[in-house]
Amino acid sequence: MHRVADQPQLREKRGERLVVRAMPVHSRELGLSGICDVVEFVRDSEGIPLAGEDGLYKPYPIEYKRGKPKKNDSDFSQLVAQVICLEEMLACEISTGYFYYDEIKRRVEIDISDADRERVKASIAEMHRYYERRHTPKVKTGPHCESCSLKQICMPELMTKRAVSDYIDRHLLEEGAAGR
Repeated sequence: MHRVADQPQLREKRGERLVVRAMPVHSRELGLSGICDVVEFVRDSEGIPLAGEDGLYKPYPIEYKRGKPKKNDSDFSQLVAQVICLEEMLACEISTGYFYYDEIKRRVEIDISDADRERVKASIAEMHRYYERRHTPKVKTGPHCESCSLKQICMPELMTKRAVSDYIDRHLLEEGAAGR
């Protein structure tokens, strides 16, 4: 599904729209970076200027997802983080983003509020605190792990195994008891 979206060299002009794929984004303020699947820049008199383009454009991030809308807010948080990055990079305000869900084959419009931005900023700050402490929180494993792009990094199957330190401690205790 991401085959077309993940091609940064593809940049299309469709009438009043400029479609940019695999657009790198970042926020220096939040210490965050990522890649938007697609950003559509739509000509609008209240938009921003774009290098090499005539007129003004409003940016709209579009995140492609397999399946259908989720019950939790993980997808939403990702989209809000992309909005925050784009706003900082382009010096503009973005109030709308989109998801394209493969299972339902349509785009879903998402409104972004200041409260949404603050909630995501708080989550990002919490992630930075974890990183500074070198702490990895426990993951909640489940069927959703099978389709996760981070499965090879996270390795959720190891969550059911005993910690290496427990194994070593147990064997050291057994050796100590046997040596008495």
